Amino acid sequence: MLRWLALFGLGTLAQAAPAATCERVSYDGNRYTLCSVDMTSEDLRLFLYDDTGEPYGQFSSIDAKLAETGEALGFAMNAGMYHADRAPVGHYVEDGTEVMRVVPNAGPGNFGLLPNGVFCIRDGRADVIETLRFVEDAPQCTYATQSGPMLVIDGALHPRFLKDSTSRYIRNGVGTTADGSTAVFAISSDAVTFHEFGRLFRDHLGLPNALFLDGNISRLHAPKLGRSDIGRWMGPILGTVVPKP
Repeated sequence: MLRWLALFGLGTLAQAAPAATCERVSYDGNRYTLCSVDMTSEDLRLFLYDDTGEPYGQFSSIDAKLAETGEALGFAMNAGMYHADRAPVGHYVEDGTEVMRVVPNAGPGNFGLLPNGVFCIRDGRADVIETLRFVEDAPQCTYATQSGPMLVIDGALHPRFLKDSTSRYIRNGVGTTADGSTAVFAISSDAVTFHEFGRLFRDHLGLPNALFLDGNISRLHAPKLGRSDIGRWMGPILGTVVPKP
């Protein structure tokens, strides 16, 4: 964890400004953008449907809605896999309301490559939790999104990841500290394997648990870096809410 603090130039988490910190880094020959969220001071939420019941789909739509109340989208990223109608594939909770139940069984595609997991946001903390453990513990999440596969499980890479894999995509995911105080989001600039992406969280960031969010549609909103990706319409979106500049 000290390596991560040094990476972002922070002395302690308590000294961090209440806004997501984003940084471009290189690790093991691949380029990434990392965004850290201090869960003790920042407002991280999930967004899916607007007031009319239609999916927001783009970062700009959420930003426009927040502007009505003097707020803005600070940092944001696509938040898991979804169906053609942009409904979430797995467990989804928004502002305490469950939209989709937990899916505990194996299935096709990356989502069903068990173990998968749930990103759970509670008061003052966020945790990546393996799905079967999540079902057993039944934490009360204010916001939650299920995706898969897990990238790192209790300090170990997913057992199905191959070091010599040839499957490379732009990928994004999230890892959390053991105490839940910090969530670190990553999106690759280069096409990477699952093994490479998992090692970013485990070996470079020293995070005990991390979750894959998606690949082909990976998008990032990071205004401080002059970046707000557009393109394919998204389903669930994770983002911090800040006062409008």
